[in-house]
Parts: sequence; structure tokens; C-alpha cells
Amino acid sequence: MATARRPEKPSAVPANPIPSSSPAFGTPVHPIHPRRTAPIRAPPALAPKSKSTVLPILLPPATLRPLAFRTFTKKHNLTLTSAALQALATFIGKHCGSGWREEGLAEKVLEEVAKSWKKCGGQVIVEGDRDVFKGILRALEGAMEGGRVSQGSSLGKQSSFSAGPEQNALPTRPALDAASGFGASSLEVQDKDQDDEEGLLKDPREWIRVIGAFEQPKQIYNVSQRHFEKSASKPSLFPSPSHKTELFRQRYHIVHQRILRNETFQTPTFSTARSATRDRTGSIATSQTNAITPIANLLGRTGSTHLLLGMLVVAPTGALSLSDLTGTIALDMQHARPIPENGAYFAPGMIVLVDGSYEDDHGASSSNLGGTGGIGGTIGGRFLAFSIGHPPCERRTATLGGTGDLDKSSLQGPAFGWTDFLGVGSQRATGSRMARIAANLLTSTAPHNIVIASDLHLDTPSTLTALRTLLRTYSPSAATPNPVYPLAIILMGNFSSKATLAGVPGAGSIEYKEHFDALASVLSEFQPLIAHTSLVFVPGDNDAWPSAFSAGAAAPLPRKPVPSLFTNRIRRVVAEANREVWGSGRARGKEGEVVWTSNPSRLSWFGVKGEMAILRDDLAGRLHRTSIRFPKPQPGEDDDEMPFAPIHDVNEAMDIDLPPPQAVQPHPEPPVDTDTQTARALTRTILSQSHLSPFPLSARPLHWDLAHSLGLYPLPTSLVLADAEAPAFVVKYCGCTVMNPGPVDVSRGTKGREGRSRWVEFDVRTNSGVVRNEG
Repeated sequence: MATARRPEKPSAVPANPIPSSSPAFGTPVHPIHPRRTAPIRAPPALAPKSKSTVLPILLPPATLRPLAFRTFTKKHNLTLTSAALQALATFIGKHCGSGWREEGLAEKVLEEVAKSWKKCGGQVIVEGDRDVFKGILRALEGAMEGGRVSQGSSLGKQSSFSAGPEQNALPTRPALDAASGFGASSLEVQDKDQDDEEGLLKDPREWIRVIGAFEQPKQIYNVSQRHFEKSASKPSLFPSPSHKTELFRQRYHIVHQRILRNETFQTPTFSTARSATRDRTGSIATSQTNAITPIANLLGRTGSTHLLLGMLVVAPTGALSLSDLTGTIALDMQHARPIPENGAYFAPGMIVLVDGSYEDDHGASSSNLGGTGGIGGTIGGRFLAFSIGHPPCERRTATLGGTGDLDKSSLQGPAFGWTDFLGVGSQRATGSRMARIAANLLTSTAPHNIVIASDLHLDTPSTLTALRTLLRTYSPSAATPNPVYPLAIILMGNFSSKATLAGVPGAGSIEYKEHFDALASVLSEFQPLIAHTSLVFVPGDNDAWPSAFSAGAAAPLPRKPVPSLFTNRIRRVVAEANREVWGSGRARGKEGEVVWTSNPSRLSWFGVKGEMAILRDDLAGRLHRTSIRFPKPQPGEDDDEMPFAPIHDVNEAMDIDLPPPQAVQPHPEPPVDTDTQTARALTRTILSQSHLSPFPLSARPLHWDLAHSLGLYPLPTSLVLADAEAPAFVVKYCGCTVMNPGPVDVSRGTKGREGRSRWVEFDVRTNSGVVRNEG
């Protein structure tokens, strides 16, 4: 029997979650009835914004690539790597969501990333694995609200996004005061910042930068993709043996791609007139085309004529051979003629063009690659050389672009305008701006000259007297109370006539230190000059420390600067001159400085506007010792029968100053003196090889991982080849001014009056130099 449930009495007071009365809470005994009141609403201006939710998506990098290309490349002259594009796609997909394209969220994020990268001094290539790029994304992540960049963010005011070691590797820019916040940044604000920077740097010396060989970035040519890539590995003094082979492979790749882009080696497409070539007799042959044949393709083609590109090497058998990436073949130079005659040097280690015919030995030796004679890659037979010449040189404007000395006959644009070879910016990204700044600052009353002197033997008293003559020329005097001070004074070794620290009497460490102290005493006599210019010191083979174990012989290049242990007094003299001239107040220009750099080194002005390669080496003597001696032509020999027209046409296309053919020469040319002929041959040889040391490692040792610092591609604006064995000269070839100042002391070794000085004065405005003799 079920019992009936008694109904509960209705409660007069509803349940209340508030606890009962307690001294600790101070609540009343009886609960308080709630009152029905309208909720208090905040004014619309003070109401908190509801944070919109962003639904992350997975954004493929290929989908973002067109928008990133328009923003980074077309608008900001930057290039994104695959790692950077992947990082941006992940960031935009996470923080912008599905509205990245319709609402324009991704474009604003890309715009701010590009501006932040340029503001912190990033290079043209935006690399996603750099700490600076990751710092920009971290800072931008904190500024994202609802897929958009917040207006109150302070990202735009930051000039650095990384405190790691990579920040020091990037080119720095002066600190700029941001005119607005992150959300208000625009192209106009960026242009205003650049104008403010240009206004702060009114002294042309502010735009001068010395780049040592150990600081120069390493660019590796990618054959498959046909562009340069920055090496990610750190150079080592003890690299893997494979790096030795890579050294010569890179040299060959650079010369080979340079030749293939030359119009003489390109197959005509629209008109046969562009393939017309001129032979030795002056007739036009439209059927000839220059094509390079790999050495491995000579097998089975006996009696055919070919044009080969390879490196001159001495085979283990002692025969002169030609080697490329496919094989090696012996050369028969009995009837070969150099192009031009007496106008260039040809030595083992150089990459040359050889025109001739292949002759098989008909089974006398193996003709297979790998061979059976113990010489890997050697092809049987021989190559009868008819003519031999250097590869055509390529102007700087053809490689990078620009406005000066354009090759109007070329139909191609610049090949590597976006590549930053020295870490100062690329031509396409900063070239126009640097040209505009240079035009405004390089006036007739502003410093625009660079003084170059070599073989400053400090242990010879007459050299110090000649140096005084040089410094007195650019110092204030009664005749010129307000002289135009030079931008820089480059003083090159050897700073001792004997090998230092090699056990030679009078050439120890104490004497070496005293020699630089004597130089400091001479510089202290010209305080106004050294307080308004930059002193750059480049060592030679007789300078410490490499001379301690090389005894003045050819030490491995590049070599480090003279240790500060011997040069601290010169730094104190320059600092004292700055205090005396400029005083304690703020200087109206850049103070004097002293820079001890490596050999070789680079000097750049206004970014990519100008570049000077500097080398101290006895190149002329080494070329005379190692170059090939060609047999003299027999009387009555008919040169017109020699089919060496292709190489002759190559040199004509590059505007090389060659003597006209004998068949069309009405009158004999006046004989050229030996000094002029040596200067022209040295200039043509070095620039055509695109390398400062085109020799075997046995003749001129190199550090394998640092050999890129001796490259001359792209062609610099000017080149200093300080050679004591060559005459002093200034020669301009393919737009590059090549200079050799010779020994600064003219009276050394002669009975002339002591104190005569010789140096080269280079004008950065006109890209011209002149050899000066004073005293």
C-alpha cells in the first residue's frame, strides 16, 4: 500500500545563494529580495570592443606567392626565399584566417613586414631563417587583432628585431625617428625617412665603406638555376679537400655563363645579320656561329675544327693541356698565335678560348674518359691550336645594370641586378637612390678624390721624405688655405723592404714597431689633413704575421691586416688630431679615421654606385715567369689561312683596342713603348679572367674557402694592382679604371734628388685617375 506524500508548504522567501548571516561576511539575517532594475550600459564610446574570432586556415605558399611577389618584389624591390614565403603563409593563415584575400588582410601584413625588414637594414633577399625575420613576425604577432594590424602598435618605431649575432652581419643604417605608429606607416613615411637619412649624411665620407676579404659575403653560382646563391656555410682555414676542386669549378662556371650571354656566342633567332662575323681579311661571313665544344665531345671527330673553353694546366706528363669539366686534352701550340699579338699573357691556371682542330692518335693510347695511363679524364690524341685568346670581358652595366657606359649594341638587360655581391645592396634595389645621393654630394668643392700610394718602405728614410711630399700636397698652405681634402688615402705595403720576423737582421718585432712609430710622427705633422680624411692601410708579403713563416715569399691570399700590436701609436695620433681640429664640440663633418684592412680588400662608395678592388701583389713578375712563349711566325707565312676568326670576333664585340688586320692597314702603326704594352697586357689579362690570381695554387697559394674575395665578377668600377715590378700606369678597359701607383719613393735606387714622390689620384665623380709626380 503506497503512502501518500504530504505536500510541502510553499516558502514565503525564495532560495537565495547568498550565505546566511555571519560576522565574517556581514550579511543580513533575512535575504534581500532582488529589484527589477534596468542594467547600466556604458556609453558607445566607452563600450569595450568584442574581440572577433579568427578561424585559422592552412594557406599554401603557392597561393600566397602572387600577392607576395607584387608586394615584396614590385613594390619594395625585395626577393623572398622559399623559407620566408612558407613562414609568411603560415603566419597569415593563422592570424588572418579565411578573409586574408577578400578583406585585404594579407596585403597589409605583407606591407608591414617588408617595411620593417627594410627599416632594420635587411638585404635584398629576405631569408626566412634569419633571426631578424623571425623577430619581425614575433613583434607583428603581438600587434594582430582580429586579423588586422592594430593602430596603436609600436612595431613601426622599432629599428632592430634581433639582438643575436646575425644583426651584426647586416648592414646598419642610422637610427631614424619614426614619424608615426605601425598602423600609419606608408610609402610616404618611408621616403621621408630616407630623405631625413640623406640630410644627416651630408659628408661624402659618410658613404665610404671598407670591406675586408674576410667580411665579403660568398656568392655561389647555381648552374641549374643560373643565378647566385649566398653560401650558408662559414669559411674555414681547414676546409674539406672537395673545396679545392670547387674553387676552380666556380671560376669556370662564372666565365662560361659570361660567355654564353655574349651576343657572339648566341644563335640568331630573328635575323641572320646578327650572326655575321668578320674574318681576318675583313670579309663578312654570315654562316659562322661561335659555339663552345666540350672536350669530351671531341671523341671520334678527327679532323674537325672546334672552339674549346678550358683551363690551361700542366699534365703530370709535363705536357701543356687544356681541361674543362668533361675532360682534358693535350695541346699542340706549335702553330698557335695569341689574340691579340703581344697584348695579353697566357699562363697555366688561366681559362682561355682555343680554336683549332682535333687529331686522334688512332689507338696509340686510350681515348676513353678515365684513361689507362693513370691520368683521369685525359682524352687520347691532341688538339692542334690555331689561335688562343682570353674570354670576352663583360662590362659592369651589363652584369648589374645602371646608367653609365651602357652597351647599346646589347639586346639583353642586366643579368644579376638583384644580387648583392658585397653586402651593400643590389643595383636594382638601391642603385637609383645612391646615384641621386652621389649627384647631390659629389660637387667640385666637396671631397671626391682617393689618393693611392704603394710600397711604403718605412725602414728607408727617403720613403718618409716622399710621404711628406705627398701629404703636403693635400694640406693647407699659404697658396691653398682651404684645400679639398681627399676622401681617403690608401697606403699599401710592403711596409718593410725586408721580410719581417723571418730572422733577417734589422727586421725583428722591435724594429717593425719602431718603423710604424716613425710613420706616426710623420702623420702628426699634418693634423688638419688626417682629421678630414680616412687612412686605409693594406699589407704586403713582407708584413707581419705571414712573413714570419713565408720569409717574404707568396703567402696564401687573402691575408689579414697588420696586427694592432704594432700600429696603436698611429691610432692615437689620429685621435689626437681629431681633438685638436674638431675640439670637444660636435664636428661639422666626419672625423678622421684609420682603417687596417686585409689584402685584397674592397672600397665602396655610395653603396653599389662605386667599387674599388685593391690588391698588393707582384703580378707582372709572376706572369713573366709562368707565361707561355709562342713561336715567332716564319717570314712569308700567310696569316690569312689560319682559321682563328671566332676569337678575333669575340674581342671586337667587346670593344677591345686591337691593332687592325694587316690586310687593311694602310700605314704601319707607331711602335708602342714597353711600359704601355705591359700595362695593357696586364690589364686585359686580369679583367678577362675575372680573378685577381689566375694562377695554379703552387704559384700563388689561396685559402680555398676565401678565394671568392679575389673574384672580379661583376667588374668593379676601379681596380688597384699595386705592383712594384710593373710601371706606374692608369688604363681604362671595359669601363673599369685599372691603376698601378708604383713605389711611392721615386728616388729609391737612383741618383735622383731625394724626396720625389709618385702616387695615383682617382676621381670618383668621373671614374678617372692620373699618375702624379711631385718633389
